[in-house]
Formats: sequence, structure tokens, C-alpha cells
Amino acid sequence: MQLGEQAYQEVLQKNVVSTNPEWRKQIRTVGERIKNVAEKPEFKWEFNVLKGTDVNAFCLPGGKVAFWEGIMPICQDETGVAVVMGHEIAHALAHHGAERMTSGMGAEIVGQVLSVGLGKSDPAVKDNVLKLYGVGAQVGVMLPFSRNHETEADKIGLILMAKAGYDPRAAVEFWKRMAKLGEGQKPPEFLSTHPSDDRRIKQIEEWLPEVLTYYKP
Repeated sequence: MQLGEQAYQEVLQKNVVSTNPEWRKQIRTVGERIKNVAEKPEFKWEFNVLKGTDVNAFCLPGGKVAFWEGIMPICQDETGVAVVMGHEIAHALAHHGAERMTSGMGAEIVGQVLSVGLGKSDPAVKDNVLKLYGVGAQVGVMLPFSRNHETEADKIGLILMAKAGYDPRAAVEFWKRMAKLGEGQKPPEFLSTHPSDDRRIKQIEEWLPEVLTYYKP
């Protein structure tokens, strides 16, 4: 959570917060609803929209969530936002950032960094830790999780949005829109380390009967 707070402040220092009132309202409305079903009262939740054309979003440890303006038209509405936000918050709930950090660095180094606090640690070590969390030199870039993490986050995210009252069937159309965005060109960062679009959509369709049991409009 400390890493998440520090990284989030770095994001806000290097990015401008969006002034689009509709998008900001959407992010905060969806965020509050998903926060209420995430059952993490210890998180210090924040929801923001950042200026920029990046098709990207993140949730850092501790509940710091941000979307870039570039992904908002693809979301289209609150339900589309819920697809992305559920997925991102799922990464934080499943501790994927911590898993990635501990698998990428020796436990002893991680212990040293966390014991002294990043602010007092060696700059090179601090940079390595933040990069493993998907921040640092390219602050705010989505965590490059493994495909197993992505699949887990997809399912948890669907359950979160369903519990929050958003129709999880909208996820299929959202990912179809994302697939069209990447046709004939390098996929956006949001998709670069993820399962193929066809595989993801097929998996979501297989999960829907179970996930819909959580859905209460």
C-alpha cells in the first residue's frame, strides 16, 4: 500500500488531471459502487481521469485508480468503465503486483526496500521496485502481468462489476471494441501483455452463466 501511495503521487506529479466533468463523474460513480463490493475498508480509495490519448488504466495497491482519457470513448458509458475498473481493481485485490515484485526480485532485496521505505532506499533499487509495479520510468503504464494474472483479473473483475449492479455481458462488446482498435497495428499498452482478444472473449462467454448469478440490476 505504501508503494501504491508513492507511485500514485508520482503519477499525479507527471500527469494532468482531466477537466472533462462527464468522464470524471463516470469514474467516481463506478468506483464508489465497485469499492462498496470489494470489501477492502483498509484501502484509501481514489478515482481519477488523466489527460492523454493513452488507451490505459490502472489500480495501484491500496486502491489508487486512474483512467487515461484515451480509453474513455472505448468504454462508452458507466458499464464499459465498470469492465475496465473491475479488471484493474481485481489485480490489486489478488495481490498481483506483490506477486510480480517478489518473483522478479530476491526476497531479501524486497525486505530491505520495504524495511527502510522507498524514500530512503538506493535509487536504483527503488527504480527496480517501481518498474516491477509498472510505474517508475514510465509512470502509470499498466502492470505487465502474466496471462494467468490477466485471466484471473478478468473473472474477478466480472464478478465485481456484477455485484456492483453492472451487466457483465457488456464485457464481450467492450473487448470486441478493443480488438477493433488494435487491428492492423501494434496493440495499445492495455493489450500488449494480455491474452488474445478471441481467447479472452470466448473465456468471458464461458464464465457468464456463473457470473450472472451475482448480477442484480
